[in-house]
Amino acid sequence: TISKYKMLEPDDRIAVAVSGGKDSLSLLYILYKIEQRFPHSEIVVVTVDEGIPGYSEEAPVLVEKHCRRLGIELVKGSYKQMFGYGLWEVVEKAQSELGPCSFCGVLRRRALNLMAREVDADKLAVAHTLDDEVQTLLINVIHGNVLRNLVNKPIVVDPEKRLVPRIKPLCLVPERETTLYAYLSNIEFQERDCPYATTALRQDVRRMLNRLELKYPGMLFTIYRSFEKLRNVVRDALPQKQLTPCALCGEPCSGEICKVCEILNTIAVSYTHLTLPTTERV
Repeated sequence: TISKYKMLEPDDRIAVAVSGGKDSLSLLYILYKIEQRFPHSEIVVVTVDEGIPGYSEEAPVLVEKHCRRLGIELVKGSYKQMFGYGLWEVVEKAQSELGPCSFCGVLRRRALNLMAREVDADKLAVAHTLDDEVQTLLINVIHGNVLRNLVNKPIVVDPEKRLVPRIKPLCLVPERETTLYAYLSNIEFQERDCPYATTALRQDVRRMLNRLELKYPGMLFTIYRSFEKLRNVVRDALPQKQLTPCALCGEPCSGEICKVCEILNTIAVSYTHLTLPTTERV
């Protein structure tokens, strides 16, 4: 997958986003093995504490344990540090029809980009599996965001290079295979699901796809490849996605105000008043 989509260069400094779950830890161990063959490349792990009581406390401990085992630099951050609130506070104060996962997705993308940029990473590797990718494709269709599915990666104009390119080395690997890899490799991972996961549309889409895959093996690959064929047909016809600095925080976005600032402003806090403190390095 890395070769097919030309995700990495031999001298890349790669920030690997590790949550403590089976997928991200499997990705870390696989990239660590590959990186050993490329002496000019580097790996640094970035992990974010979302601030979910009774859930977020376990992951940082596990991630730090694995990083020490592999001898990899770890950089830890949190929503509280970066945005002034943990996820549960955002959900409570926003009083929005949007579910917790909608808020978390926006904040996580920003947090990981800030951390990857802070460690001077050339690429940000995330552990989205084939299951995740197909779920997202169908969720976009359900929400009417079909055009999002027709761009493999945004064609962006980002002259200041403030958006670290994200790569998904596991995008063609089924989730059940990363689970098997983790167990066979004796990788200790967080097995509890996020308490907010049951409230998300993604959970219903996941169940539906699992039933289809069980009855019609290979269905996930078929759906993914169908959208990939569409991308290849319409890619040149799609307009470029112009990135401009957010009017409030200065981070790159496609509109006047970024989604992070929109969220924080709904809870009466302007992101312009917040700064990114020095993250914890281990």
